[in-house]
Amino acid sequence: MSIESIQSLASNEMADVDALIRERLRSDVLLINQISEHIIVAGGKRLRPMLAVMTARALGYNGKDHTALAAIIEFIHTATLLHDDVVDESDLRRGRKTANALWGNAPSVLVGDFLYSRAFQLMVALNSMAIQSRLADTTNRIAEGEVLQLLHVHNPDTDEATYLNVIERKTAVLFSAATGLAAHISGCSETQCQNLDGYGHHLGMAFQIADDVLDYTGDSAALGKNLGDDLAEGKATLPVIHAMRHANIDTQTRLRQIIESGNAEAMPEVLAAITAADSLNYSLQLAQQHAESAKAALDAVPDSPWKQALLALADYSVTRTH
Repeated sequence: MSIESIQSLASNEMADVDALIRERLRSDVLLINQISEHIIVAGGKRLRPMLAVMTARALGYNGKDHTALAAIIEFIHTATLLHDDVVDESDLRRGRKTANALWGNAPSVLVGDFLYSRAFQLMVALNSMAIQSRLADTTNRIAEGEVLQLLHVHNPDTDEATYLNVIERKTAVLFSAATGLAAHISGCSETQCQNLDGYGHHLGMAFQIADDVLDYTGDSAALGKNLGDDLAEGKATLPVIHAMRHANIDTQTRLRQIIESGNAEAMPEVLAAITAADSLNYSLQLAQQHAESAKAALDAVPDSPWKQALLALADYSVTRTH
């Protein structure tokens, strides 16, 4: 299944999610409406909320709580994007000016806080302590991941274990919350809930590793962001970490200087080192391993178009070009 086929399958479900998102975004404070609308309309693939509705349907759920769960997941994700762009001083996301570039840092941070509070209002409406507890833990771990990443900005000694720890907290925890909680509201057994939790975890890991590869190999227009942003921000992602580990002393010294300075103009040198060490293939192989683990976690799920879509998403996470 192509990503377009997957989106088509989930289109009716996602229309309900989008309607709920728009309803809950309304505020009598005009600036909140403007900034919220700007980032929500930019849209993207809506992958995280789509995971929640597809998982619930794959498990035979026929209720409506999965719509609220998906909206909560999207609000949390969007809040993190607003905060991330301020921290990273980004000016482009999904091919559009970031909110902080248009309105400034303070409004972006405050509207991010507004979206978090909207998410928690929706959680309360679901009247499930298990959901509230899991999502509270999830937002906490995302914040920890952001701080951990900040501690390693411009740090050429960042190793693979630290990198994986960061992306697990920054990305995989929200993926696994989407799928694990969808399994929970579907009334699954504890084992099945753990399996679906694992699916989301491995999918999130594969997705983020592949995303970090695209920062060196993708097309700026297709990605909707500037290539080399990670390098400019001094982030040592897996391709660079692997290249550092396998380069000669002179190349290691040069890579250290580039990471410490955040020198995006040195991108050709970094690409040469990454290519020489076969670091892109190494990174994609690790992403593929996570994708295969994600698919294996679905073994006990009955076959259906929804399951096939979840399987296809695992492959898409690695092979996508944007």
